Amino acid sequence: MHSSQSDRQHAGESILYLWVETVRQFLVEKSRSSETVDASEKVNMTAEEEEEEEEDEDTPDFRTLGLNSEHSHLLMDGVNDEEAPPIKHGDTITDRRSTFQPHLAAVVTPRQVKLFLGKLNENKKIASATHNVYAYRIYREDQNSFLQDCEDDGETAAGGRLLHLLQILDARNVAVVVSRWYGGVLLGPDRFKHINNCARTILVEEGYAASPEDANRAGAKAKRSKGRKTK
Repeated sequence: MHSSQSDRQHAGESILYLWVETVRQFLVEKSRSSETVDASEKVNMTAEEEEEEEEDEDTPDFRTLGLNSEHSHLLMDGVNDEEAPPIKHGDTITDRRSTFQPHLAAVVTPRQVKLFLGKLNENKKIASATHNVYAYRIYREDQNSFLQDCEDDGETAAGGRLLHLLQILDARNVAVVVSRWYGGVLLGPDRFKHINNCARTILVEEGYAASPEDANRAGAKAKRSKGRKTK
């Protein structure tokens, strides 16, 4: 009798021990599984995501130069060891205390556009401009097509006009930024004239237009095609 009761007690203790061990093993396995999932998520991270994490520190503030988030993803492509292209700065135009100045760089990849904008952003005077209107046009020979984009940076319609100028001139593999420092006096449609004149002058000087006459004809054509939309 006593032996039977003792056996039942031992059996109960064994079952309790097994149950505790089972729970402990389950918790250990769950912990390991969580670590594995975290590791696999890191392994499965795409190269693009890793690149974005690495570039967070050195990515220029595109808002300062008018490159909005919709366009900026294009500029994350390319080879990371590309260098910023040499930048040319054009002469300024001043009208009623507003000053305009063009900046130009030869580019063949979207990343070079990014590097160009980033280099400009290092110049505090340029970065602090009221507007930095920009456009670029890259010819992709393998596809016989163009990669192009523009940005108004608050100067409504100016980016589109600047890109239109590049198209009329058939300017290839070039990016242009026109900075405007607002002087407190509204210029009306003259602001577009100054932006395009700045850009056209530096494009001619750097060989992106066949001649000043071609550039002037391009300017007249752009003025006619955009005249109705001027405000």
